[in-house]
Parts: sequence; structure tokens; C-alpha cells
Amino acid sequence: MLARITHGGKTSHMKISTTRADITTRHVDAIVNAANATLRAGGGVCGAIHKAAGRELAAACALIGGCPTGEARITPGFALPATYVIHAVGPVWRGGTEGEAALLAGAYRSALTLARDHRCRSIAFPAISTGIYGYPLVEATETAVATVRGFAGEADGLEVVEFVCFGEEALNAYRSALAPGAAS
Repeated sequence: MLARITHGGKTSHMKISTTRADITTRHVDAIVNAANATLRAGGGVCGAIHKAAGRELAAACALIGGCPTGEARITPGFALPATYVIHAVGPVWRGGTEGEAALLAGAYRSALTLARDHRCRSIAFPAISTGIYGYPLVEATETAVATVRGFAGEADGLEVVEFVCFGEEALNAYRSALAPGAAS
């Protein structure tokens, strides 16, 4: 899908796609880590990224000291093919009544802003908060896609956004959210 958006007199072209792959193997400028607030290695995608990047990533994260929910921080990619790792902290699902959607959108927006500000042309996202944080997959993908589409007018050189899925269920949810006429 190619989003062509005019914002403030500027037209932005940003390709938004989804694929089933291991995010640690993506040859993009930045991959996004579904991080925890301490930025320490955890399970799932976070653990995989830390393992693939090497010990230097944990040391860089320790220097940052943490990240609030709904925000993101950036480090080098170290042993990864990606130049950067952007650590985005999504919310734990608490039923949807505690601002989870705004916090999740904030995590995606903060990651996109860091990518743009570091002159990234491409970025790959996992399905933030949908693992052990329990965010419902369909709602999370709709928020992710809507946030990325809404950012297209501010992208300033960010040309490619990939939603990288580990499993078929997530891939199908992103395909639905990205389909023409989807409600995001």
C-alpha cells in the first residue's frame, strides 16, 4: 500500500506493508523493539532483539535508564542488520478503560518521530503490546495502522514502514487493517 498524503502543502509518499518474518533479520534503517519500561531484555520479540544485537545493546539501554509507557528511545543496532533499535514501550492491557489506546498510539508515534529525526528511510515494527502485555490483536493493529497513516504527512523522508509479524494470526490482522476501506 502506498499512502499519498498532502500535509501543510507537502506531499508524502510512504509505503506501508506487512510481512511474516523474523524482525531481527530485517535490512531496514530501524527496527522497533516491543520494550518494557526498564529497557532490559525480556521475552518474546524483546528477548530476540537483545540476543541478536549482542551485549552492547543491554549496556546502551542501561545508560538510557528506562522509558515511560507510550514513549520510545533509540540505540544503535550493534550486531543487527538494522542501524538502529527503537525501544517503544506499549501499555499492558487493562480492559481498555485506562488510556491504553492513547498510550499505544503514543509508542508508535514516538518511534516514528525518532526514526524521522535520525533520518531513517525505513522502519520495521512488531505488534507492540500484543504478547505478554495482552493487548487484543485486532484493536492493536488498528491503532498501529491508524497511527502510521496519520504520521505520513510528517514523515519527512521516512519512506517504508513494515509491520513484521511472527505468526499468521498477526499477519492476517495487519492485512485486514491495511486493506482499502479498512476503518483505521
